Amino acid sequence: MALRGARNGRALFERESELTAVDEALGELTGTHGDGTGPPPGPRGGLLAFAGRAGIGKTTLLAEVRRRAAARGCTVLSGRGGDQEQRVAFHVARQLLQPQFAGLAAADLRASLGSWYDIVGPALGLCAPTDGPPPDQQGLRDGLDWVLTHLTVLRAPMVLVLDDAHWADPESLGWLAAFAPRAEQLPLLVVVAYRPDELPDHADAFRRLPGRAGGRPLDLEPLSAAAVARLARVTLGTAPDDAFCRECWAVTAGNPFETVELLAKVRDRGVTPTESAAHLLRDLAAAVKGSGLVARLERLGTSTVRLAWACAVLGTEIPPALAAAVAGLGHEEAADAVDALRGARVLTGVETLEFVHPLIATAVYRAVPAGFRVALHGQAAWCVTDAGLGPSAAARHLLETHPEGDTWTVGRLRAAAEETLRAGAPDAARSYLARALREPPPAEDRAAVLYELGRASLLTEPATTVNHLRAALDEPVSDPGLRQNIVYRLSQVLAHSDRLAEATDTLAREIRATGDARVRLRMVAEQFMWDAFRADEPDHPARSRRLARLADRLQGRDLTERYIIGLRTWDAVQRGEPARVALRHAERALAGGLRWAEPDRGFEVPVLVALAFMYADRPGRTEELFAAGIADYERRGWRGGHLSFAYTLLGYLRYRRGRLVEAEELAGAGLRLAERVGSGTPAHWYAVGTLVEVLLARGRVDEAARTAADHSFGAPFPAAVVFPDAQTVYGQLLLAQGLHQLAADELGAAGRRLEPRGIRNPAWCPWRLHLARAESRDDPERAAATALEAVARARQFGAPSAIGQALRVAAEVTPGPDRVRRLAEAVGHLERSPAAYELACALVALGAELRRTGRPGTAAEALHRGLDTAAQCGADALAGTARAELAAAGLRPRRLRTAQSDALTGRERAAARLLAAGRTEPEVARELRTDEPTVVRLLSAVYRKLGTDPTGLTLVPLP
Repeated sequence: MALRGARNGRALFERESELTAVDEALGELTGTHGDGTGPPPGPRGGLLAFAGRAGIGKTTLLAEVRRRAAARGCTVLSGRGGDQEQRVAFHVARQLLQPQFAGLAAADLRASLGSWYDIVGPALGLCAPTDGPPPDQQGLRDGLDWVLTHLTVLRAPMVLVLDDAHWADPESLGWLAAFAPRAEQLPLLVVVAYRPDELPDHADAFRRLPGRAGGRPLDLEPLSAAAVARLARVTLGTAPDDAFCRECWAVTAGNPFETVELLAKVRDRGVTPTESAAHLLRDLAAAVKGSGLVARLERLGTSTVRLAWACAVLGTEIPPALAAAVAGLGHEEAADAVDALRGARVLTGVETLEFVHPLIATAVYRAVPAGFRVALHGQAAWCVTDAGLGPSAAARHLLETHPEGDTWTVGRLRAAAEETLRAGAPDAARSYLARALREPPPAEDRAAVLYELGRASLLTEPATTVNHLRAALDEPVSDPGLRQNIVYRLSQVLAHSDRLAEATDTLAREIRATGDARVRLRMVAEQFMWDAFRADEPDHPARSRRLARLADRLQGRDLTERYIIGLRTWDAVQRGEPARVALRHAERALAGGLRWAEPDRGFEVPVLVALAFMYADRPGRTEELFAAGIADYERRGWRGGHLSFAYTLLGYLRYRRGRLVEAEELAGAGLRLAERVGSGTPAHWYAVGTLVEVLLARGRVDEAARTAADHSFGAPFPAAVVFPDAQTVYGQLLLAQGLHQLAADELGAAGRRLEPRGIRNPAWCPWRLHLARAESRDDPERAAATALEAVARARQFGAPSAIGQALRVAAEVTPGPDRVRRLAEAVGHLERSPAAYELACALVALGAELRRTGRPGTAAEALHRGLDTAAQCGADALAGTARAELAAAGLRPRRLRTAQSDALTGRERAAARLLAAGRTEPEVARELRTDEPTVVRLLSAVYRKLGTDPTGLTLVPLP
């Protein structure tokens, strides 16, 4: 490694293997790397990391990476973590991405960022935050992913270089660590350097590199004695003797930074590099770091020391005028001090100042007397504010000051928290507000600060949020609007923490205390909503009657009234009132607008209204409302729990329509988003329950069981009502596994939980139908009674899908001559419904019963239709049952000719031909050297592409 000037092209010592790795990575990135036996492969990015202790040469190596990347025509993004900037949210992300948009007019910037403008613009300091709610953290990360991906595609090949990653702010580092593994799919090389002992846990991805360096970072080692000798000869220009070189290596332990600095002092002092002068090296080396550096700095004079201290407090990229203001120096005095510090190899730079090395910056900062350091941070806060750098720039300095009851400090910290929260960094906002509380704020502002702290913590730290908001309510609150907002937020976080009883009790107390009729109505609406999700509600019928009386009086004049009417809609669905009643209220709720992303409102009621149409067999209307709601979420950058719910419930809608392949994909997407929010949350229960139910419908019982086990889907079940009902789905899973008694116990418990709450609609939760199936083996009479009760309730609701499903199960568990009649009636109802999977089940069951009662002709028609419908739905096991019934009747599936076989893949065509030739599915699996589930998926794909069951195909090529 050469003297500080490696970036000027001088050689790096003993870094050959690291530079080889860099050259190979750049070669793969630019598509110029090959083995000479053929054309080079296409461009491929990746992740390259260098780890090593302080002074080991990481910065110099990264400077060489930037130089080599630029020489190859790469776009280079460069950033650096700073010890003093770790609390500045998105500091590193701004270093990396801001310069790429520098100079763009506002209209051009908006065009470049597209729909992500309002989401990522504030985080990157490119525009002011909007007045609406902030994006969630996952949505912001997705936006940053899009920006970096878009830039990479536009300006490929690209190299992103991050130095001192261990000091990067958490928001930037968490984003980059999650994004970095994706670089292999882009023309992007991510190169990072860090101190391994200081890298935080949330950046652990940098320790596990995909595809490079044997799956680990490249560790930088100290220089050998030989390398130090070569460096000494290059630096000093004369020929130092061996003893002198050995002593240089001994006193620095081969640390490149210390070696370079030591040799610079030898040269500047004119020391003769011989064995007789070797004894001087230890004293010179001591002056490079720690107390020796501080002593050397003090010899430069008081003004120079003050400026160095001011720079250490300010961090990196320091404007000289700002440093002078913090140090309290005039222009000329400050300029002299900067020159002295440059000459002493402490500072570098002209337009902005930087410390020559982070080790020097750390040593200088630690040398500032504690009291004076606090004062300098306070002075820095004033100076950055006067310089127009914004409240966030001041806030990170105010965090280092002592509480003094200063209202200006409280105001700056609150302003910084609001700015940072709207930019998408709630953790930073919480740190500012917590410090404001310690100042402390004036008594009249304390409740507001506690509310803001609770709002910043909302769903990421619910227990802490509850404490803050309850403390705010205990304060004297003179502003009624503030008190109401505290109550709304407190009830919301309690509800989302599965503490619904506390949420409704909080609202009940405030309802009794408020004298404003409109405020009381809003709180009543909120209370009704959380009660609707309570599994332990003590008096659901009474609540339902109150809700009905209130909703019938309202006209839907404002959002609160429409929310209450929407809750009346959902109550009608759950109780099993006639579907027409529920739909009438749903249309009333929607008449004045019911958006999913209203500020300061939950999304629950609009979603419930949309789902009412699904249960009433109008899924097209539900699809329209879901499409608008999801678009609203994505515009606002809500891509965490909100979007998880939306995808999951859309998957549930597709499941009820019989589009099982799409349902599985959407439920899987919802589950992946829910896992990012956290396991055990309502979003997680919804997603896992939906996915398990879809897998059961497709006949993949083992996979459904693994999914449930992997995600702890089982008792204890959540206190909140989720749908599909988790306990009922778990009972279905037990039943599919043949565990009839366990299933009956679980499903009976679900009924005992839901019945007292008046939830009687089998369209919403068919626990009775599954219980009847579980009971049928040991107690047929009881099973029949259970199923017929479900039929009666389904007829009361009136949705054809609910009636058809109930009749099918009643026929299944009720022996005797009524079985065919009930199945035929079930088919008739289901043909008028959108429930294609239930129709397939009823057709196959009808065909099987007709075959057993000696009516093969009619049976064949039902089985053929059932087979076609099951295959179209993606119900693989049900399709197999239909084929088995046809085979038992001595029948073959209908034979069709098609000229569309070119739409199939080779394996799909081979599977279809083998099955059409009479092979069984196990035989097809053996001939194709695969397993039976794969064969089933191949055959289902044939159906989806050609529109017919593959067992009857005569495949002909296109002419």
